[in-house]
Amino acid sequence: MRKAQSPIFSTIESSSHELLPVLSSTQIRTWDQFTIQKESIDSIDLMERASLAFCEQLFQLYPTISSVVLFCGPGNNGGDGLAIARLLHQRALAVEVYCCEIGNSKSPDYQVNLERLQTIPEIPIHFLEEGDRLPELPPSSLLIDAIFGSGLNRAVTGYWDQLIQHLNEYLSPIVAVDIPSGLFSDQLLAHSAAIRATDTISFQVPKLSFFLPELGPFTGQWHIIDIGLHPQYLKNITASKYCLTANFISTLLEARPAYSHKGSFGHALIVAGSKGMMGAAQLAAKACLRSGVGLLTTHIPQIAYQIMQIALPEAMVHLDQEETHFSTTPNLERYTSIGVGPGLGQHKDTLAALKDLLIKAEVPLVIDADALNLIAQNPAFLDLVPKQSILTPHPGEFRRLFGASKDSLEAIKVALDIAKAKQIFIVLKGAFTRIVCPDGNLYFNSTGNPGMATAGSGDTLTGILVGLLSQGYSSKSAALLGVYLHGLAGDLAASKVGEPSLIASDIIEELPGAFQLLSRK
Repeated sequence: MRKAQSPIFSTIESSSHELLPVLSSTQIRTWDQFTIQKESIDSIDLMERASLAFCEQLFQLYPTISSVVLFCGPGNNGGDGLAIARLLHQRALAVEVYCCEIGNSKSPDYQVNLERLQTIPEIPIHFLEEGDRLPELPPSSLLIDAIFGSGLNRAVTGYWDQLIQHLNEYLSPIVAVDIPSGLFSDQLLAHSAAIRATDTISFQVPKLSFFLPELGPFTGQWHIIDIGLHPQYLKNITASKYCLTANFISTLLEARPAYSHKGSFGHALIVAGSKGMMGAAQLAAKACLRSGVGLLTTHIPQIAYQIMQIALPEAMVHLDQEETHFSTTPNLERYTSIGVGPGLGQHKDTLAALKDLLIKAEVPLVIDADALNLIAQNPAFLDLVPKQSILTPHPGEFRRLFGASKDSLEAIKVALDIAKAKQIFIVLKGAFTRIVCPDGNLYFNSTGNPGMATAGSGDTLTGILVGLLSQGYSSKSAALLGVYLHGLAGDLAASKVGEPSLIASDIIEELPGAFQLLSRK
């Protein structure tokens, strides 16, 4: 019934906005009212516009559907559902509707669309009241959830909780209108039941809750559709949360001047590797080279000299005085960017050398892996990190650095506070990798896939970031561009080898393709 899944960013790119703001439910409602006033249209007409766009996206996802069952609440989300029911009937689908009699009031637009639907005798309409027997559903129909919308602000309980759990046992796909019922737009669940949607078709901009890992099982694959809200509204507000798109990221990519030479693109230093973990150093170095750096020097323990020279003839080697680990900071004067951490180990000599490196560095650093773990063990080191540096922790490293958070929203707040206080960038890796900036802005990445949850993936990101910084990209541009490119290369790799078989080297091999895709935007 359903077409093959497409990457989430391909849907986002259909938006007219290059950089998608992530707005609160209050801001979105205000945007609706702004559009209504600016265009001198009625709210019911805006609802019709949204419903038409929903149906078009639904047919792209499920081109062979023949029957649907809709559950509609008494608010505007339910009004959308009733309009969708009428439009699907016009497309010759078999349609059945359950109107959930929640509370004592109905929105005016819900009432108008209910009256319109009641003029179509071919559409069965059932009014479901609290305490009624839970409906039996046909096994072959697609279910559309329009019970609670983005304005929900309290947990779903009682009979309606039971209904949601009943619908979640449905074997056919469930598509949510704007947001799965039971989810809040701007916060995590508070002991509330929620629809576990197969797909969520959301209006105009994504909700903050879509990016939270705890809620992935509820949103399914989500899609943003443009319903024509007036673009001038975005010029009148200050957003601080965004979703990255290819159109925006392509504007960060700088063309190479015709009369360039290797010195034009910087000289990077990567301090990495220890006995038994030289693979991490190689991955970071190769990703750095593939990211366009002019010159690369790797500072590695003596044991790895032949390994690095043979594996990466393009990279220069500077040897530590120790055989197996990092113990001495090299002269840093000639380097335009420095990365430290992949495969570094946690030897006591390495701890002292890292402190020395942090003190002597005069350019922003990219700090990853064991360098982060050493800082976590010595919190005073964080004050030594040069401003504009980029830290790239995965969730475990983040906890060790900054303490446990009760949930991902609190972790975001902690990261924002630290980034502002220390004037650093924090790249919190994972699904929708979060780039936390010292100016208070937060960016969610829209590329990448679960296949990238594999050893060495983070080392490749470190190399990419170091390579971009070395070429003169600002820390912010390097963080945004690097994270997006890393995920895009991972998507290209997954399309060739599949997610289960993806390894970090595949990401590096697809970096040229990722650069080419962005340069054609």
